[in-house]
Amino acid sequence: MHIHYFQHVPFEQPGMIRDWAKARHHQMDGTLFYEKGFRVPDIDRIDMLVIMGGPMNVYEEDKYPWLSEEKKLIKEALNLEIPILGICLGSQLLADRLGAKIFPGRQKEIGWFPVSFKADAHSPFRTFPDRLDVLHWHGDTFDLPDGAARMASTAACPNQAFIFENRVIGLQFHLEMAEDNIESVIRHSQSEFVDGPYIQKPENITGRAEKINVNRILLFQFLDEWMTSLPGVIR
Repeated sequence: MHIHYFQHVPFEQPGMIRDWAKARHHQMDGTLFYEKGFRVPDIDRIDMLVIMGGPMNVYEEDKYPWLSEEKKLIKEALNLEIPILGICLGSQLLADRLGAKIFPGRQKEIGWFPVSFKADAHSPFRTFPDRLDVLHWHGDTFDLPDGAARMASTAACPNQAFIFENRVIGLQFHLEMAEDNIESVIRHSQSEFVDGPYIQKPENITGRAEKINVNRILLFQFLDEWMTSLPGVIR
């Protein structure tokens, strides 16, 4: 399978998604929008699209002109019914392209906080527990797109995960980050550590190997379940 990812800053990488792709012998490459002269893919030649996170907002095209081009590519992928996974900013971009509103949340969430999952026996989330500690790093949120099903929520942010027609999934939180990914984001995001009910200190975010290992197992199970539920995707 040919997996392509959209990356917005050097310090938010595919992380453990790349580990899964390697373990399953899938090809993985990406578009690095932060690089001058970035190259965009032929969307119709990829089997799965992953949209990573980033500190920018969906509506900041004036500051990040490449957002306009990325939105067009995402819309093209949606029209071609390519499976898409969006993470954090990626989930907001998906919600935006599906017609939903993106806006600042009531509270920023930065750190390890539990999400509550709602999944039936046929969902790729079916192996998830009812509550799971995941890593959050976001200020914006989104309305649930028409036709999408909410799969996870927190007290601070009702729409933490959604699934649309089984082929489009948005995760507001980060399952993909290993310790080195987390440390990299912290180094580049010092200004975000302000007082807030859902903002943890850096020392409370790092060194959470047990949580990362649990999330890694669930991430692999989730991606396996999702891909095998889409006939003709894996080949």
